[in-house]
Amino acid sequence: MGRTRHDRFDCSPGCAVEATLSLIDGKWKGVVLYHLMSGTLRFNEIRRKLPNVTQRMLTNQLRELEADGLITRTVFAQVPPRVDYDLSERGRTLEPVILALKVWGDANMPSAGSAAA
Repeated sequence: MGRTRHDRFDCSPGCAVEATLSLIDGKWKGVVLYHLMSGTLRFNEIRRKLPNVTQRMLTNQLRELEADGLITRTVFAQVPPRVDYDLSERGRTLEPVILALKVWGDANMPSAGSAAA
């Protein structure tokens, strides 16, 4: 049996691609990571950048990103409470992946002003 061009990209269950995608799955995680690449943001700043996300969904996505070690959450003991979100060292290692997704999207997604191809 001949080899197909996809044989070299073996991705059986549990492969690295599956593991990576599981970390950034969900509608908002990749976008949150993209915005945090610019620096530290507060919850409401992230929300303003993602106007279509609900507070509950954003909270869940941030918790999952923190649990996976991709972002850090810093709580400041002040009134009113202040919480900052930032990329962790591990999260920073995803920057080339997130940027590659953006470049691909810019090149392949129809722009808002043009008709779909």
